[in-house]
Amino acid sequence: MGGLSDKSSGAAWDHLRRLPVWLPPALVTLAVTVTGLGSAQLWRDELATWSAATRSPTDLARLADTIDAATGPYYLLMHVLTRIVGDSTIALRAPAVLAMTVAAGLLAVLGAQLVDRRCGLFAGLLFAVLPGTSRYGQEARPYALATMLAVLATLLLVTALRRPTWARWAGYAAAITALGLIHLIALTVLAAHALVVALAWWRGPADAGVGTRGHTTVVRDRRLWRWVVAVVPVVLLAGPLLVKARTQQSRQLNWVGLARLDDLTALPGGVAQSSVVGGLLLGVAALGTARLGRRALLPVSAVLLPVLLLFAAGAAVPLWVPRYLVFVVPFACLLAGAALAAVAAPAALAVVVLAGLLGLPDQAALRRTHEWPRNAPVDYAGAARVIGDGQRPGDAVVYSPRHSWLFLDLGIEYHLHDPPRDVLVTEDEARRGDLWAAECPQPAQCLAGTPRVWLVVTGRHTDPLTAVPGAKGDALRAQFTVTQVWPRPGLTVALLTRPAS
Repeated sequence: MGGLSDKSSGAAWDHLRRLPVWLPPALVTLAVTVTGLGSAQLWRDELATWSAATRSPTDLARLADTIDAATGPYYLLMHVLTRIVGDSTIALRAPAVLAMTVAAGLLAVLGAQLVDRRCGLFAGLLFAVLPGTSRYGQEARPYALATMLAVLATLLLVTALRRPTWARWAGYAAAITALGLIHLIALTVLAAHALVVALAWWRGPADAGVGTRGHTTVVRDRRLWRWVVAVVPVVLLAGPLLVKARTQQSRQLNWVGLARLDDLTALPGGVAQSSVVGGLLLGVAALGTARLGRRALLPVSAVLLPVLLLFAAGAAVPLWVPRYLVFVVPFACLLAGAALAAVAAPAALAVVVLAGLLGLPDQAALRRTHEWPRNAPVDYAGAARVIGDGQRPGDAVVYSPRHSWLFLDLGIEYHLHDPPRDVLVTEDEARRGDLWAAECPQPAQCLAGTPRVWLVVTGRHTDPLTAVPGAKGDALRAQFTVTQVWPRPGLTVALLTRPAS
Protein backbone atom coordinates (compact mmCIF):
# COMPACT_ATOMS: atom_id res chain seq x y z
CA MET A 1 0.00 0.00 0.00
CA GLY A 2 2.87 2.38 0.83
CA GLY A 3 4.43 1.68 -2.57
CA LEU A 4 1.15 2.38 -4.33
CA SER A 5 0.74 5.61 -2.39
CA ASP A 6 4.25 6.74 -3.27
CA LYS A 7 3.69 5.81 -6.90
CA SER A 8 0.39 7.74 -6.99
CA SER A 9 1.90 10.84 -5.41
CA GLY A 10 4.84 10.62 -7.77
CA ALA A 11 2.52 10.40 -10.78
CA ALA A 12 0.50 13.35 -9.52
CA TRP A 13 3.67 15.38 -9.09
CA ASP A 14 4.79 14.45 -12.62
CA HIS A 15 1.46 15.71 -14.00
CA LEU A 16 1.80 18.89 -11.98
CA ARG A 17 5.30 19.51 -13.33
CA ARG A 18 4.11 19.29 -16.91
CA LEU A 19 1.74 22.23 -16.45
CA PRO A 20 2.95 25.82 -16.87
CA VAL A 21 4.27 26.88 -13.50
CA TRP A 22 1.78 29.76 -13.24
CA LEU A 23 -1.32 27.72 -14.00
CA PRO A 24 -1.94 25.73 -10.76
CA PRO A 25 -1.49 28.76 -8.43
CA ALA A 26 -3.69 30.92 -10.66
CA LEU A 27 -6.45 28.31 -10.85
CA VAL A 28 -6.41 27.65 -7.10
CA THR A 29 -6.47 31.37 -6.35
CA LEU A 30 -9.36 31.90 -8.74
CA ALA A 31 -11.32 29.00 -7.24
CA VAL A 32 -10.76 30.17 -3.66
CA THR A 33 -11.50 33.85 -4.23
CA VAL A 34 -14.60 33.19 -6.34
CA THR A 35 -16.05 31.00 -3.59
CA GLY A 36 -18.52 33.09 -1.60
CA LEU A 37 -17.62 36.23 -3.55
CA GLY A 38 -20.96 37.90 -2.93
CA SER A 39 -21.67 36.43 0.51
CA ALA A 40 -20.42 39.33 2.64
CA GLN A 41 -22.11 42.70 2.18
CA LEU A 42 -20.11 45.61 0.88
CA TRP A 43 -18.43 47.10 3.91
CA ARG A 44 -17.75 50.78 4.61
CA ASP A 45 -14.64 51.12 2.41
CA GLU A 46 -16.33 49.34 -0.47
CA LEU A 47 -19.33 51.62 -0.13
CA ALA A 48 -16.94 54.54 -0.63
CA THR A 49 -15.68 52.82 -3.78
CA TRP A 50 -19.25 52.39 -5.04
CA SER A 51 -20.09 56.01 -4.28
CA ALA A 52 -17.02 57.27 -6.14
CA ALA A 53 -17.21 54.86 -9.07
CA THR A 54 -20.79 55.81 -9.86
CA ARG A 55 -19.99 59.53 -10.10
CA SER A 56 -19.15 61.41 -13.29
CA PRO A 57 -15.48 62.04 -14.16
CA THR A 58 -16.02 65.70 -13.24
CA ASP A 59 -17.36 64.74 -9.82
CA LEU A 60 -14.48 62.29 -9.40
CA ALA A 61 -11.99 65.07 -10.09
CA ARG A 62 -13.74 67.19 -7.45
CA LEU A 63 -13.53 64.31 -4.96
CA ALA A 64 -9.82 63.85 -5.65
CA ASP A 65 -9.21 67.54 -5.14
CA THR A 66 -11.10 67.58 -1.83
CA ILE A 67 -10.38 64.43 0.14
CA ASP A 68 -9.29 61.34 -1.78
CA ALA A 69 -6.56 62.07 -4.33
CA ALA A 70 -4.60 58.95 -3.40
CA THR A 71 -7.42 56.65 -4.49
CA GLY A 72 -8.54 58.81 -7.42
CA PRO A 73 -6.99 56.73 -10.25
CA TYR A 74 -8.49 53.55 -8.80
CA TYR A 75 -11.91 55.19 -8.60
CA LEU A 76 -11.61 56.30 -12.22
CA LEU A 77 -10.78 52.73 -13.26
CA MET A 78 -13.76 51.43 -11.31
CA HIS A 79 -15.96 54.12 -12.88
CA VAL A 80 -15.12 52.75 -16.33
CA LEU A 81 -15.69 49.16 -15.25
CA THR A 82 -19.02 49.84 -13.55
CA ARG A 83 -20.26 51.53 -16.71
CA ILE A 84 -19.54 48.25 -18.52
CA VAL A 85 -20.44 45.51 -16.01
CA GLY A 86 -22.68 47.28 -13.51
CA ASP A 87 -22.35 47.91 -9.77
CA SER A 88 -23.48 44.64 -8.22
CA THR A 89 -21.40 43.30 -5.34
CA ILE A 90 -19.82 40.67 -7.59
CA ALA A 91 -19.15 43.17 -10.37
CA LEU A 92 -17.45 45.57 -7.96
CA ARG A 93 -15.27 42.80 -6.52
CA ALA A 94 -14.45 40.99 -9.77
CA PRO A 95 -11.40 43.17 -10.60
CA ALA A 96 -9.84 42.22 -7.26
CA VAL A 97 -10.47 38.52 -7.94
CA LEU A 98 -8.76 38.76 -11.32
CA ALA A 99 -5.88 40.79 -9.88
CA MET A 100 -5.16 38.25 -7.14
CA THR A 101 -5.41 35.41 -9.67
CA VAL A 102 -2.87 37.10 -11.92
CA ALA A 103 -0.68 37.94 -8.91
CA ALA A 104 -0.51 34.26 -7.95
CA GLY A 105 0.51 33.28 -11.48
CA LEU A 106 3.12 36.02 -11.72
CA LEU A 107 4.50 35.06 -8.31
CA ALA A 108 5.03 31.50 -9.53
CA VAL A 109 6.90 32.79 -12.58
CA LEU A 110 9.00 35.13 -10.40
CA GLY A 111 9.89 32.28 -8.05
CA ALA A 112 10.90 30.11 -11.00
CA GLN A 113 13.06 32.94 -12.37
CA LEU A 114 14.81 33.73 -9.09
CA VAL A 115 15.13 30.22 -7.64
CA ASP A 116 13.58 27.29 -9.49
CA ARG A 117 10.26 25.92 -10.70
CA ARG A 118 9.43 24.15 -7.43
CA CYS A 119 9.94 27.38 -5.48
CA GLY A 120 7.62 29.29 -7.80
CA LEU A 121 4.94 26.61 -7.72
CA PHE A 122 4.84 26.25 -3.94
CA ALA A 123 5.07 30.01 -3.41
CA GLY A 124 2.06 30.53 -5.66
CA LEU A 125 0.06 27.73 -4.07
CA LEU A 126 0.78 28.99 -0.56
CA PHE A 127 -0.25 32.50 -1.59
CA ALA A 128 -3.49 31.10 -3.02
CA VAL A 129 -4.69 29.56 0.26
CA LEU A 130 -3.91 32.48 2.57
CA PRO A 131 -7.02 34.05 4.11
CA GLY A 132 -5.55 37.46 3.25
CA THR A 133 -5.54 36.57 -0.44
CA SER A 134 -9.26 35.87 -0.23
CA ARG A 135 -9.95 38.90 1.95
CA TYR A 136 -8.38 41.42 -0.40
CA GLY A 137 -9.24 39.41 -3.50
CA GLN A 138 -12.90 39.81 -2.53
CA GLU A 139 -12.80 43.52 -1.80
CA ALA A 140 -13.62 46.44 -4.07
CA ARG A 141 -10.51 48.33 -3.04
CA PRO A 142 -7.09 48.82 -4.70
CA TYR A 143 -5.03 46.40 -2.59
CA ALA A 144 -5.35 43.37 -4.89
CA LEU A 145 -4.40 45.45 -7.92
CA ALA A 146 -1.42 46.86 -6.02
CA THR A 147 -0.34 43.33 -5.10
CA MET A 148 -0.50 42.22 -8.73
CA LEU A 149 1.39 45.29 -9.97
CA ALA A 150 4.09 44.95 -7.30
CA VAL A 151 4.80 41.37 -8.38
CA LEU A 152 4.60 42.29 -12.06
CA ALA A 153 6.99 45.23 -11.68
CA THR A 154 9.45 43.08 -9.74
CA LEU A 155 9.30 40.31 -12.35
CA LEU A 156 9.88 42.84 -15.15
CA LEU A 157 12.80 44.30 -13.21
CA VAL A 158 14.44 40.89 -12.96
CA THR A 159 13.90 40.34 -16.67
CA ALA A 160 15.32 43.77 -17.54
CA LEU A 161 18.39 43.24 -15.37
CA ARG A 162 19.10 39.92 -17.04
CA ARG A 163 18.43 40.96 -20.63
CA PRO A 164 18.52 44.76 -20.65
CA THR A 165 16.65 46.25 -23.60
CA TRP A 166 14.64 49.44 -23.83
CA ALA A 167 11.47 47.45 -24.42
CA ARG A 168 11.90 45.55 -21.14
CA TRP A 169 12.70 48.71 -19.23
CA ALA A 170 9.65 50.39 -20.76
CA GLY A 171 7.49 47.53 -19.48
CA TYR A 172 8.97 47.92 -16.02
CA ALA A 173 8.40 51.69 -16.13
CA ALA A 174 4.75 51.19 -17.08
CA ALA A 175 4.18 48.65 -14.30
CA ILE A 176 5.83 50.64 -11.54
CA THR A 177 4.04 53.82 -12.61
CA ALA A 178 0.70 52.03 -12.59
CA LEU A 179 1.56 50.71 -9.13
CA GLY A 180 2.15 54.24 -7.85
CA LEU A 181 -1.10 55.51 -9.32
CA ILE A 182 -3.12 52.65 -7.84
CA HIS A 183 -1.53 52.63 -4.38
CA LEU A 184 1.03 55.24 -3.32
CA ILE A 185 2.24 53.28 -0.29
CA ALA A 186 3.17 50.36 -2.55
CA LEU A 187 5.84 52.54 -4.14
CA THR A 188 7.97 51.72 -1.09
CA VAL A 189 8.86 48.55 -3.03
CA LEU A 190 11.04 50.88 -5.12
CA ALA A 191 13.48 50.90 -2.21
CA ALA A 192 14.01 47.17 -2.72
CA HIS A 193 14.31 47.62 -6.47
CA ALA A 194 16.84 50.42 -6.03
CA LEU A 195 18.93 48.26 -3.71
CA VAL A 196 19.00 45.35 -6.15
CA VAL A 197 19.82 47.57 -9.13
CA ALA A 198 22.61 49.31 -7.23
CA LEU A 199 24.17 46.02 -6.20
CA ALA A 200 23.78 44.57 -9.69
CA TRP A 201 25.73 47.56 -10.98
CA TRP A 202 28.32 47.60 -8.20
CA ARG A 203 29.08 43.91 -7.73
CA GLY A 204 27.56 42.19 -10.73
CA PRO A 205 24.09 40.69 -11.15
CA ALA A 206 24.94 37.30 -9.67
CA ASP A 207 25.76 38.97 -6.37
CA ALA A 208 22.62 41.06 -6.44
CA GLY A 209 20.23 38.16 -6.23
CA VAL A 210 18.93 38.16 -9.80
CA GLY A 211 20.94 35.19 -11.03
CA THR A 212 22.34 36.57 -14.26
CA ARG A 213 25.79 36.16 -15.75
CA GLY A 214 27.98 37.38 -18.56
CA HIS A 215 27.29 41.12 -18.66
CA THR A 216 30.14 43.59 -18.89
CA THR A 217 30.69 46.60 -16.70
CA VAL A 218 29.44 48.84 -19.50
CA VAL A 219 26.14 46.94 -19.60
CA ARG A 220 25.85 47.19 -15.84
CA ASP A 221 26.32 50.95 -16.10
CA ARG A 222 23.54 51.09 -18.66
CA ARG A 223 21.27 49.08 -16.40
CA LEU A 224 21.73 51.58 -13.63
CA TRP A 225 20.87 54.68 -15.64
CA ARG A 226 18.12 52.90 -17.54
CA TRP A 227 16.47 52.09 -14.21
CA VAL A 228 16.74 55.74 -13.23
CA VAL A 229 15.09 56.72 -16.52
CA ALA A 230 12.37 54.09 -15.96
CA VAL A 231 11.49 55.67 -12.62
CA VAL A 232 11.05 59.15 -14.11
CA PRO A 233 7.38 58.54 -15.11
CA VAL A 234 6.65 57.53 -11.52
CA VAL A 235 8.00 60.86 -10.28
CA LEU A 236 6.14 62.83 -12.93
CA LEU A 237 2.75 61.11 -12.53
CA ALA A 238 2.63 59.79 -8.96
CA GLY A 239 4.65 62.65 -7.47
CA PRO A 240 1.90 65.30 -7.75
CA LEU A 241 -0.58 62.73 -6.46
CA LEU A 242 1.60 62.16 -3.41
CA VAL A 243 1.89 65.89 -2.74
CA LYS A 244 -1.87 66.35 -2.98
CA ALA A 245 -2.59 63.29 -0.83
CA ARG A 246 -0.26 64.61 1.84
CA THR A 247 -2.43 67.70 2.24
CA GLN A 248 -5.52 65.49 2.71
CA GLN A 249 -4.03 63.17 5.30
CA SER A 250 -5.70 64.82 8.29
CA ARG A 251 -9.14 64.13 6.80
CA GLN A 252 -8.46 60.79 5.15
CA LEU A 253 -6.59 59.15 8.05
CA ASN A 254 -8.04 60.91 11.09
CA TRP A 255 -8.92 57.51 12.57
CA VAL A 256 -5.33 56.20 12.51
CA GLY A 257 -2.96 56.41 15.47
CA LEU A 258 0.83 56.55 15.52
CA ALA A 259 2.67 53.28 14.93
CA ARG A 260 3.97 51.37 17.96
CA LEU A 261 6.42 48.48 18.24
CA ASP A 262 3.66 45.97 18.98
CA ASP A 263 2.12 46.87 15.61
CA LEU A 264 5.08 45.13 13.96
CA THR A 265 4.44 41.90 15.83
CA ALA A 266 0.79 41.96 14.80
CA LEU A 267 1.58 42.64 11.13
CA PRO A 268 1.96 39.02 9.88
CA GLY A 269 -1.46 38.12 11.22
CA GLY A 270 -2.91 41.36 9.89
CA VAL A 271 -1.79 40.96 6.29
CA ALA A 272 -2.47 37.21 6.27
CA GLN A 273 -5.83 37.82 8.00
CA SER A 274 -5.02 35.01 10.43
CA SER A 275 -2.51 35.16 13.27
CA VAL A 276 -1.72 31.46 13.15
CA VAL A 277 -1.32 31.37 9.36
CA GLY A 278 0.70 34.58 9.47
CA GLY A 279 3.01 33.02 12.05
CA LEU A 280 3.39 29.89 9.94
CA LEU A 281 4.20 31.95 6.85
CA LEU A 282 6.78 34.00 8.75
CA GLY A 283 8.50 30.90 10.10
CA VAL A 284 8.69 29.09 6.77
CA ALA A 285 9.83 32.30 5.05
CA ALA A 286 12.69 32.59 7.56
CA LEU A 287 13.80 29.06 6.62
CA GLY A 288 13.66 29.99 2.95
CA THR A 289 15.75 33.08 3.58
CA ALA A 290 18.45 30.97 5.22
CA ARG A 291 18.40 28.54 2.32
CA LEU A 292 18.67 31.17 -0.42
CA GLY A 293 21.53 33.21 0.99
CA ARG A 294 22.40 36.02 -1.43
CA ARG A 295 19.52 35.09 -3.70
CA ALA A 296 17.14 36.12 -0.92
CA LEU A 297 18.13 39.78 -1.30
CA LEU A 298 15.29 40.80 -3.62
CA PRO A 299 12.35 39.11 -1.84
CA VAL A 300 13.68 39.92 1.63
CA SER A 301 14.16 43.59 0.81
CA ALA A 302 10.74 43.66 -0.91
CA VAL A 303 9.24 42.57 2.41
CA LEU A 304 11.35 44.38 4.96
CA LEU A 305 12.00 47.76 3.35
CA PRO A 306 8.33 48.68 2.71
CA VAL A 307 7.44 47.55 6.23
CA LEU A 308 10.25 49.51 7.86
CA LEU A 309 9.66 52.61 5.76
CA LEU A 310 5.95 52.68 6.51
CA PHE A 311 6.59 51.99 10.20
CA ALA A 312 9.13 54.81 10.41
CA ALA A 313 6.74 57.20 8.69
CA GLY A 314 3.84 55.92 10.81
CA ALA A 315 5.75 56.58 14.00
CA ALA A 316 5.93 60.26 13.07
CA VAL A 317 2.53 60.80 11.40
CA PRO A 318 -0.66 58.70 11.50
CA LEU A 319 -0.08 56.39 8.53
CA TRP A 320 0.32 52.84 9.80
CA VAL A 321 -2.51 50.67 8.42
CA PRO A 322 -1.59 46.96 8.04
CA ARG A 323 -3.68 46.41 4.90
CA TYR A 324 -1.60 49.03 3.11
CA LEU A 325 1.21 46.43 3.16
CA VAL A 326 -0.68 43.53 1.60
CA PHE A 327 1.52 43.85 -1.49
CA VAL A 328 4.55 42.46 0.43
CA VAL A 329 2.82 39.11 1.11
CA PRO A 330 3.76 37.49 -2.24
CA PHE A 331 7.45 38.12 -1.54
CA ALA A 332 7.13 36.45 1.85
CA CYS A 333 5.45 33.54 0.06
CA LEU A 334 8.36 33.40 -2.38
CA LEU A 335 10.78 32.98 0.52
CA ALA A 336 8.53 30.31 2.01
CA GLY A 337 8.37 28.62 -1.40
CA ALA A 338 12.15 28.40 -1.41
CA ALA A 339 12.03 26.49 1.88
CA LEU A 340 9.29 24.17 0.60
CA ALA A 341 11.24 23.52 -2.61
CA ALA A 342 14.02 21.99 -0.51
CA VAL A 343 11.83 19.14 0.79
CA ALA A 344 9.96 16.35 -0.92
CA ALA A 345 6.94 17.43 -2.94
CA PRO A 346 4.38 15.59 -0.72
CA ALA A 347 5.80 17.27 2.38
CA ALA A 348 5.74 20.69 0.70
CA LEU A 349 2.15 20.20 -0.43
CA ALA A 350 1.27 19.08 3.10
CA VAL A 351 2.49 22.44 4.44
CA VAL A 352 0.38 24.27 1.85
CA VAL A 353 -2.66 22.18 2.82
CA LEU A 354 -1.94 22.80 6.52
CA ALA A 355 -1.88 26.55 5.92
CA GLY A 356 -5.19 26.24 4.12
CA LEU A 357 -6.77 24.22 6.91
CA LEU A 358 -5.50 26.54 9.64
CA GLY A 359 -7.01 29.46 7.78
CA LEU A 360 -10.46 27.89 7.28
CA PRO A 361 -12.11 29.61 10.28
CA ASP A 362 -10.89 32.98 9.05
CA GLN A 363 -11.92 32.15 5.48
CA ALA A 364 -15.43 31.41 6.71
CA ALA A 365 -15.57 34.53 8.88
CA LEU A 366 -14.52 36.95 6.15
CA ARG A 367 -17.26 35.58 3.91
CA ARG A 368 -19.79 36.60 6.55
CA THR A 369 -18.54 40.16 6.93
CA HIS A 370 -15.60 42.33 5.95
CA GLU A 371 -16.04 44.53 9.01
CA TRP A 372 -13.45 44.44 11.77
CA PRO A 373 -13.81 43.02 14.34
CA ARG A 374 -15.73 40.33 12.55
CA ASN A 375 -18.04 39.79 15.49
CA ALA A 376 -19.43 43.31 14.87
CA PRO A 377 -21.04 43.22 11.40
CA VAL A 378 -23.13 46.07 10.03
CA ASP A 379 -26.31 44.90 8.31
CA TYR A 380 -26.98 47.61 5.75
CA ALA A 381 -29.04 45.21 3.63
CA GLY A 382 -31.26 44.24 6.56
CA ALA A 383 -31.90 47.87 7.46
CA ALA A 384 -32.67 48.66 3.82
CA ARG A 385 -35.18 45.79 3.65
CA VAL A 386 -37.02 47.13 6.68
CA ILE A 387 -37.36 50.55 5.05
CA GLY A 388 -38.21 49.16 1.62
CA ASP A 389 -40.93 46.89 3.01
CA GLY A 390 -42.63 49.68 4.98
CA GLN A 391 -41.96 52.71 2.81
CA ARG A 392 -44.84 54.97 1.72
CA PRO A 393 -44.97 57.93 -0.68
CA GLY A 394 -43.86 61.11 1.09
CA ASP A 395 -41.62 59.31 3.61
CA ALA A 396 -38.20 60.73 4.46
CA VAL A 397 -35.04 59.24 5.95
CA VAL A 398 -32.60 60.68 8.49
CA TYR A 399 -29.18 59.27 9.43
CA SER A 400 -27.26 59.70 12.65
CA PRO A 401 -24.40 60.25 12.66
CA ARG A 402 -24.10 61.63 9.14
CA HIS A 403 -20.34 62.19 9.13
CA SER A 404 -19.34 58.68 10.07
CA TRP A 405 -16.94 56.23 8.43
CA LEU A 406 -19.81 53.73 8.54
CA PHE A 407 -21.46 55.65 5.67
CA LEU A 408 -25.02 54.89 6.80
CA ASP A 409 -26.57 56.77 3.91
CA LEU A 410 -24.44 55.01 1.27
CA GLY A 411 -25.23 51.61 2.78
CA ILE A 412 -28.99 52.17 2.62
CA GLU A 413 -28.89 53.82 -0.81
CA TYR A 414 -26.84 50.97 -2.27
CA HIS A 415 -29.47 48.39 -1.28
CA LEU A 416 -32.54 50.54 -2.07
CA HIS A 417 -32.97 51.61 -5.67
CA ASP A 418 -35.67 54.12 -4.66
CA PRO A 419 -34.89 55.18 -1.08
CA PRO A 420 -36.98 57.74 0.82
CA ARG A 421 -36.03 61.37 0.41
CA ASP A 422 -32.95 62.26 2.44
CA VAL A 423 -34.78 65.20 3.94
CA LEU A 424 -31.89 66.96 5.69
CA VAL A 425 -29.48 66.95 2.75
CA THR A 426 -28.74 70.38 1.30
CA GLU A 427 -25.85 69.31 -0.95
CA ASP A 428 -25.06 65.72 -1.85
CA GLU A 429 -21.65 64.03 -1.78
CA ALA A 430 -20.96 64.37 -5.48
CA ARG A 431 -21.64 68.11 -5.64
CA ARG A 432 -19.56 68.69 -2.50
CA GLY A 433 -16.67 66.61 -3.83
CA ASP A 434 -16.73 64.68 -0.58
CA LEU A 435 -17.66 61.33 0.90
CA TRP A 436 -20.42 62.88 3.01
CA ALA A 437 -23.40 65.08 2.16
CA ALA A 438 -24.04 68.45 3.81
CA GLU A 439 -27.01 68.68 6.14
CA CYS A 440 -29.55 71.40 6.78
CA PRO A 441 -28.27 73.86 9.44
CA GLN A 442 -31.84 74.30 10.72
CA PRO A 443 -33.24 70.76 10.86
CA ALA A 444 -36.55 71.77 12.41
CA GLN A 445 -37.44 73.79 9.32
CA CYS A 446 -36.25 71.11 6.91
CA LEU A 447 -38.37 68.47 8.67
CA ALA A 448 -41.53 70.58 8.60
CA GLY A 449 -44.33 68.98 6.59
CA THR A 450 -42.78 65.50 6.55
CA PRO A 451 -45.38 62.98 7.79
CA ARG A 452 -43.08 60.04 8.51
CA VAL A 453 -39.34 59.66 8.99
CA TRP A 454 -37.21 56.53 8.85
CA LEU A 455 -34.41 57.05 11.34
CA VAL A 456 -31.21 55.01 10.93
CA VAL A 457 -28.67 55.18 13.76
CA THR A 458 -25.50 53.26 14.56
CA GLY A 459 -25.56 50.71 17.35
CA ARG A 460 -28.46 49.07 19.15
CA HIS A 461 -30.99 51.36 20.88
CA THR A 462 -34.41 50.72 22.39
CA ASP A 463 -35.20 54.42 21.94
CA PRO A 464 -33.20 55.61 18.92
CA LEU A 465 -34.40 59.21 19.28
CA THR A 466 -32.29 59.60 22.42
CA ALA A 467 -29.20 58.61 20.41
CA VAL A 468 -29.44 61.59 18.03
CA PRO A 469 -27.44 64.55 19.36
CA GLY A 470 -27.63 68.29 18.74
CA ALA A 471 -30.21 70.32 16.90
CA LYS A 472 -31.11 67.37 14.70
CA GLY A 473 -32.06 65.30 17.72
CA ASP A 474 -33.97 68.20 19.29
CA ALA A 475 -35.99 68.71 16.09
CA LEU A 476 -36.83 65.02 15.75
CA ARG A 477 -37.89 64.69 19.39
CA ALA A 478 -40.02 67.82 19.17
CA GLN A 479 -41.88 66.80 16.03
CA PHE A 480 -42.04 62.99 16.06
CA THR A 481 -42.61 59.97 18.23
CA VAL A 482 -41.23 56.47 17.75
CA THR A 483 -43.81 54.12 16.24
CA GLN A 484 -41.67 51.01 15.79
CA VAL A 485 -38.04 49.94 16.20
CA TRP A 486 -36.12 47.30 14.26
CA PRO A 487 -32.70 46.36 15.66
CA ARG A 488 -30.24 45.03 13.07
CA PRO A 489 -26.58 44.04 13.55
CA GLY A 490 -24.64 47.28 13.97
CA LEU A 491 -27.68 49.46 13.26
CA THR A 492 -31.12 50.40 14.52
CA VAL A 493 -33.99 51.46 12.28
CA ALA A 494 -36.98 53.34 13.68
CA LEU A 495 -40.17 54.64 12.10
CA LEU A 496 -41.04 58.10 13.39
CA THR A 497 -44.51 59.60 12.96
CA ARG A 498 -46.08 62.88 13.98
CA PRO A 499 -48.34 62.70 17.03
CA ALA A 500 -52.03 62.96 16.27
CA SER A 501 -53.19 66.53 16.84
